[in-house]
Amino acid sequence: MMGSKRSLAKALVLGLALLSLTGCGGGEKKSAPAESKPTGKIVQVKSEKEADLVPLAKKEGSVKVYSITSRISKAGAAFEKKYGIKVEATDMKDFELIDKISTEVKAKAAGADFVIAQDSGRVYGELLSTGYLQNYVPADLASVIPKANQSPLVFVYMNKVLLYNNENGKTSPITNLWQLTEPKNKGKFFFKNPMQEGINANFLTMLTKPEIAEKLAKSYEDLYNKKLKLTTKNAGYEWIKMAFSNGLVMGSSDTSMTEALGVKGQNINSVGLLNYSKIRYAQKKNLAVGVADKVAPFCGFYYPEYALLVKDCKHPAAAKLFIQFLLTEEGYKYWQSDMGSYSGNPKLKGAKGDKPLTDWAKIMVGDDPQYIFENRAEVEEFLSKLI
Repeated sequence: MMGSKRSLAKALVLGLALLSLTGCGGGEKKSAPAESKPTGKIVQVKSEKEADLVPLAKKEGSVKVYSITSRISKAGAAFEKKYGIKVEATDMKDFELIDKISTEVKAKAAGADFVIAQDSGRVYGELLSTGYLQNYVPADLASVIPKANQSPLVFVYMNKVLLYNNENGKTSPITNLWQLTEPKNKGKFFFKNPMQEGINANFLTMLTKPEIAEKLAKSYEDLYNKKLKLTTKNAGYEWIKMAFSNGLVMGSSDTSMTEALGVKGQNINSVGLLNYSKIRYAQKKNLAVGVADKVAPFCGFYYPEYALLVKDCKHPAAAKLFIQFLLTEEGYKYWQSDMGSYSGNPKLKGAKGDKPLTDWAKIMVGDDPQYIFENRAEVEEFLSKLI
């Protein structure tokens, strides 16, 4: 069983590399197979107040963090200036972080004190359920952060939305996701290689969740005035099959795909499911980039980035203090100005001109970590058969 999974994973890496817009930048370790089901138990570390943590953290003198966002360095510099505690921050890809934590905790090796991690399915199944990562909620913020964001502790939500070339004020070329599967849109859908970024694989997995698949089936019927004829398990699998068979353009970078999508003077009618934060390139790089946020049944997806303690870390007080810092105005400001960033602390507002996450959640797909962990391997096998 395990051998066949690995073979399929290798086949998928090879196939996606051939489809890649800018070339594959390395294979991500696949999600654990469904038979390795998580326990669902998350270790909760006792909450503490900032006033009690400060003297302990200063005595520890330093803190080490692994993060999937480079902005942690700026936040770290601000934390160090405020508390006099040295910060060592390392930026890495999501799959690198997951593998590194697993390896170091198993070996009881010195490593990070806490992490900022995404790819919710793997984090849930491989790091939280195993106890390698532990959950901590700052006591001073426990009454402010919604329960839904507390276990695991959400540092920030991010989103990916359908972007298109809006030169001269033109409207989105699609109003329904199924239009991306039509012959007239062949080769006009940009999507980051899910073998390089787990959150894109998670999105595809979420499309197969029964209640999401039902919404897709209804939107098909609304568009074509007929029921969808299934050749697969449900409408989610069917959409994936049809989108991949319609020349889906795989890229290795949301940045490069946004730049290709937004070139002016080329009459581009493509659509990309890309980081909403890339909308800033409209001004910074003189691109024509607009948001297609009126697409049925949803215009994108949103996903969490967690702030979590590492089991048996060397500097627990400093790590707890830093986690609290990130959920305050002082620490979050390095993310706050970009569209598509929404703090786990709802008291901290998003970027000017952005919708609140509560509005996006109504028109986007969200994460279900347990469903993703238990079903992503099956979706990856399905994808391998399409290549």
